[in-house]
Amino acid sequence: MDILQSLILGIIQGITEFLPISSSGHLVLTPWLFGWQDSGLSFDVALHFGTLLAVIAYFAKDWIDIFKAAVSGKKAGNYNEMYLWILAVATVPGVLAGFFLNDLAESVFRSPLIVAFTLVFFGLLLFLADKYFQKKREFGQAGFKDAILIGLAQALAIVPGTSRSGITMTAGMALGMTRKSAARFSFLMATPVIFGASVYKAGDFFAGGVGMAEAAGIFAAFLSGYLAIAGLLKFIEKIGYHWFFYYRLLLAAVIMFFVFYR
Repeated sequence: MDILQSLILGIIQGITEFLPISSSGHLVLTPWLFGWQDSGLSFDVALHFGTLLAVIAYFAKDWIDIFKAAVSGKKAGNYNEMYLWILAVATVPGVLAGFFLNDLAESVFRSPLIVAFTLVFFGLLLFLADKYFQKKREFGQAGFKDAILIGLAQALAIVPGTSRSGITMTAGMALGMTRKSAARFSFLMATPVIFGASVYKAGDFFAGGVGMAEAAGIFAAFLSGYLAIAGLLKFIEKIGYHWFFYYRLLLAAVIMFFVFYR
């Protein structure tokens, strides 16, 4: 993979990791559409490390408050003393899904037809949750029930096209969270999951060698990811999520066209 391809994939990863349009789906589709060699899941995870740095950097103060509350046993900022454990519980289903379904994630789940279906189906769920569910709860009010349900939803993101951020935002709004609260909770619970995936696949990635192309991809994912978080939190408050559903429909249509007419 050359540096230009790595930069393009890094930018795509950074933007799509936090927008509800599926980063894994885009990382599967981009090489397929342009005729590039599929970089594989280990390189995808390396790019996820770039977005991990982005979410840690953006929510640094939040994480400091979360750990401060857990250690002191008193509320810090928007977080109570149980919030760290709530986030920990939320990550368990995703970790288990990644561990037990890793082989399928690297093979069967990377089919363009599967990506097209999941883009439409889970995009529709996002649209319906945004349009029809009451959204009044703030993200600091999340409890263990929310953590379990949103965590189970996150486990579905092992299938490319689902969108980890999209399905967790959908679940959050279905549980009554505001648009922004659902997004912030989604980003916070992404941190340990992305970290775990990066560590789990680090051996495979480093075994293949790390050069300028890989480093460029990780940096591009970090920078674009940070900007995507900031932009999304402002966008959804005013506009909502329906435009992301329309984009997912369009992308699925493009996939189907290429599958049958390429």
